[in-house]
Amino acid sequence: MKEQMNEKTDPAVDHAARARELFLSGYNCAQAVVCAFSDRTGLDQDFAARMACSFGGGMGRLREVCGTVSGALLVLGLLEGYADPKDPQAKKEHYHRVQEFARRFKADQGSIICRELLAGVQTVPGNDPEERTPEYYKKRPCPDLAYLAAHIVDEMLNEES
Repeated sequence: MKEQMNEKTDPAVDHAARARELFLSGYNCAQAVVCAFSDRTGLDQDFAARMACSFGGGMGRLREVCGTVSGALLVLGLLEGYADPKDPQAKKEHYHRVQEFARRFKADQGSIICRELLAGVQTVPGNDPEERTPEYYKKRPCPDLAYLAAHIVDEMLNEES
């Protein structure tokens, strides 16, 4: 995967639009972003969806860090992350990338926290995911947040390092 780090994303692949489509097809917010980048990560869609499934709804509907943010950071880790625990420079550089992603997302949305992003949205209380109905999709910013997260990842991957 190291070879992929320096490759620019294919402009013909609209990861942002793909992330939105995947959310609208029923994937959770984190899954939508991770699966949208399967062409870059090389992950099988089923594996990618399983890997990201716990992060939907701000981590299993806890409404903590937005699932689109978690999904985007999983993608950045897969494509630009480090694996050597004895490489503090790589860790530092990657954490700076994470912080830059969060800065850009917050600049657009004001927060990376699910409950804050859903402020004012009437949600069904409880621990269980809500049924995906036309009303569900109308009231939620999540498809647009998936779009934004994937768009920021593409921007970051396409920037000269």
